[in-house]
Amino acid sequence: MPVFHTKTIESILEPVAQQVSRLVILHEEAEDGNAMPDLSQSVATVKHAVDNLIQIGYETVNTSDDSILKQDMPPALQRVEEAATSLLEASNMLKEDPFFAPARKKLINGSRGILQGTSALLLAFDESEVRKIIAQCRRVLEYIGITEVIESMDDLVTFVKNISPGLTRMTKQVDDREKELTHQVHKDILLRCLEEIKVLTPVLISGIKTYIQLLSSNSPSSADAKNNRDHTCKAVGVEIEEIIRVLQLTSAGEDDIEADDAAILKNVLNEMEQRQQEAHDWLRDTQSLPGASGEKALHDMLASALVAAGRCPNPRDAEVIKKTVSDVQSMVNALNELRASGQGDSVQAQALAKGIEEKLADLKSLVLQASSSAEKSGAKQLAHTLKSQIEAALRWLRNPAAFDHGYGEQATRAIIADGRRLAATLPPGKDRDQLLKLCNDAEVCVNQLSDLCHRGMGGTPQAKAVARALAEKLNELSESMTSAVAEKVVEDFLDVGGPLKALTAAATAPLETPHREKIFQEKADQFQGHSCTLVETGKIAAANSGVQTKHSIEAVNKTAKQLADLSPVVVTSAKVVLMNPGQEAAVEHFNLVKQQWADNVEKLKTLMDENTDTQSFMKATEAAILSDTSRIEEAIVTADSQAIVDNAANIARRSNRILQVAQQEVDNSEDPLFQQELKLASDKLKAVVPQMVKNAKSLTLNPRSSQHGQNWRKENDVLVDCVRGIRLAVTPKTHPHPPPLSPYAAQADISQLSLDDVRDGAPPRPPPPGDSNDLAAPPRPPLPVDPDAEMERVFQQQPQENQPIMLAAHTLHQEVKHWESADNELVTAAKQMALLMAKLSSLVRGEGGSKKELIDTARKVAEQSAVVTKLAKGLAAECTDRRMRTNLLQVCERIPTIGTQLKILCTVKATMLGAQESSSQEDDEATEMLVGNAQNLMQSVRDTVRAAEGASIKIRVQSGYSLRWVRRRPWYT
Repeated sequence: MPVFHTKTIESILEPVAQQVSRLVILHEEAEDGNAMPDLSQSVATVKHAVDNLIQIGYETVNTSDDSILKQDMPPALQRVEEAATSLLEASNMLKEDPFFAPARKKLINGSRGILQGTSALLLAFDESEVRKIIAQCRRVLEYIGITEVIESMDDLVTFVKNISPGLTRMTKQVDDREKELTHQVHKDILLRCLEEIKVLTPVLISGIKTYIQLLSSNSPSSADAKNNRDHTCKAVGVEIEEIIRVLQLTSAGEDDIEADDAAILKNVLNEMEQRQQEAHDWLRDTQSLPGASGEKALHDMLASALVAAGRCPNPRDAEVIKKTVSDVQSMVNALNELRASGQGDSVQAQALAKGIEEKLADLKSLVLQASSSAEKSGAKQLAHTLKSQIEAALRWLRNPAAFDHGYGEQATRAIIADGRRLAATLPPGKDRDQLLKLCNDAEVCVNQLSDLCHRGMGGTPQAKAVARALAEKLNELSESMTSAVAEKVVEDFLDVGGPLKALTAAATAPLETPHREKIFQEKADQFQGHSCTLVETGKIAAANSGVQTKHSIEAVNKTAKQLADLSPVVVTSAKVVLMNPGQEAAVEHFNLVKQQWADNVEKLKTLMDENTDTQSFMKATEAAILSDTSRIEEAIVTADSQAIVDNAANIARRSNRILQVAQQEVDNSEDPLFQQELKLASDKLKAVVPQMVKNAKSLTLNPRSSQHGQNWRKENDVLVDCVRGIRLAVTPKTHPHPPPLSPYAAQADISQLSLDDVRDGAPPRPPPPGDSNDLAAPPRPPLPVDPDAEMERVFQQQPQENQPIMLAAHTLHQEVKHWESADNELVTAAKQMALLMAKLSSLVRGEGGSKKELIDTARKVAEQSAVVTKLAKGLAAECTDRRMRTNLLQVCERIPTIGTQLKILCTVKATMLGAQESSSQEDDEATEMLVGNAQNLMQSVRDTVRAAEGASIKIRVQSGYSLRWVRRRPWYT
């Protein structure tokens, strides 16, 4: 089946699919009794192009030293060659007899063969190119492994000299491959891995150098240096292994993190079935080489099985699957050793191959059993974000009587559980008590509603009243959780670098410092605790803040994990410096590790600021400054100078955090009025902070001085006002509607009109009516079709589980049906796409229609995809918020690619409809790929509509670009 993971493959397959679709339509028209036109010229053009492709293919095989390419490419070339010959013969036969049925049949079979053969040919060549990159990655990975035996500076010089060109070559090849890929998630992973390797490489070299010097001086710290070196070496290896893994992927499955368990298990089962035959062929062929495409198919099956294990409803089934996968991997390794040594024909090798086949059959049965269990139980993967959980809960509350497998109730209870977990991290006080009370109130409502639904009373007025009350509680709970997260971010990220500075000071303290090692251990423990707090707060904010996206959550979790892994290395490096004062290599390595940790913290802090609601952050910071102010007032009464110092320092730090976030907002915006207002407010705060600190220092020296107290209060009051001014500046302004035109102005304009101004006289008299026969009324034009009424008609019933394309269309319908189509071209186009996809669903399922309709519908979907993308990009170009613009572009730019793929897949499907020669396995594969493509397309359009609605509030006033977002009905109906 066609794959579209590179731009080259897509660009070659698209014109081929267009030609094949034309032949399919002609074939279908001929079945209705029409004569086939003369295709000799078109077929000759196709044959010429195929001949060139085949020639290039054979030349590639002959000049390549890739044994797997030499094995995989010839069958694909032969298939394309046979299909082209069959196409030419059919054209000649039809030229003699345009009604000859066997010739038409041969024509369609040849068309299908060219499309599928060309896809197989391109995939074989692409896999060969990927193997070259992987081979380079493997060489770098293997060479990094020799760091364990480097024990002299000469060895280190040789190592750096040899690995530098290898790393450069690998980086260039992976970077070029990233530009060729079509799946954004894969591109992002490759770029992130390359960036991480660039950071880790100098740290690794420095770690090796430190170890060598400590080893040569017989320092006891050499063991710690060795651990640091090994940690960095392992980290580089992990990134290279991740690159290798992503390079071999041909689908964007990683992007589907919110799919339910039943759907994922079903997809896993389909992927295993698609790979099964190729894996069995490799096992049965005693001459097959290790690393061939058949072995890759086998390992793909094992990887899919492990995904299934992570989604099994029954933990025991998951353990059995994992054990079976481990057994198969061991058996495959043993078989590869025998085949590599030329013993592939031995009894032992054949017994291993047969045993692997049996294990694969058992594995498939286990996954099938898990898929059936998940489908029966209706198990779903809960949403990963607070926003998506709220949406799932509100969908249930709009219609409590509808059966949704309990997903809405699960999402509601998950929100309550997250709220309680968040409350447990807050200090005792009013905010914590309020959050817990909201959780308890919501739980009472959900218990009442659940009981009513179980008694069959979900549609009663009582249930609807409880649902409305629960919806209000959930909205309150969401707002309270967002505020709590903001407060936690404000407190925990107040001084991210302080503990690291203290650790550095302790590590570099002079030898004569009393209790030097004890102080270091205290600072190390504080640093570790601080790092853990940052990591945990990052994870909490990722799960519970209300403005994040799926990709930002992944970025937060990844950065938090790196921070957690790096913190022990920082402590160990600091300890090496402590125990080896004056050791330059140790200090250099410690500085590199510190910088790496600081960069990760800064990245995490930036992500926190971006994913935390800015107004909530400003409000929480302002409240914290007022609390610090109250504590200083108390310290003045008790003459506690240290408390004054501590709290004044906190006020200064919080003010600087306000300035940092304000500057981020300025950099993020392109609205000159907003930038000017925020800069002005920031400049005022920036000017008053030093004055407040200066007066606080004076007050610290003499806390009972009323004059010093008054001076500090005056500056602090100004500071608080400035903070409030920044908060108001970042608060969105509500623009009132323009006032109506003055009636007096209207009368004045009308009074200027006069019939005397007509200079050319009256218009000419119209001609008299002609013959009465000419007076017949013209035909009445058709009534305009109301797209909203049409959508309600098509989607009036909930699709069944066995209608996956219809389900995807229905999901998009649920998103856009709440918006008016008038004055919103994007919503109109999205609604049209949902309708077209619903029609495509019935055509693919064979519920009427023709092959021509299938191809035409796919073409129209692709055209509407281009319209949606164009409108979204136009909106993004006028959006003054950079983050919103980037998010909108990211979600809309993949739509045209998916639309093009849909056209190609529908052409493949059209060649199989009613064809007895196409195997059921091929037909199933085509259908599954088409389903996955349709689901991705509908999800992308849905994400684009959401992003566009958010970006519409930040449009340049003078742009003239506007999309009116008017709800058709309230959210709770």
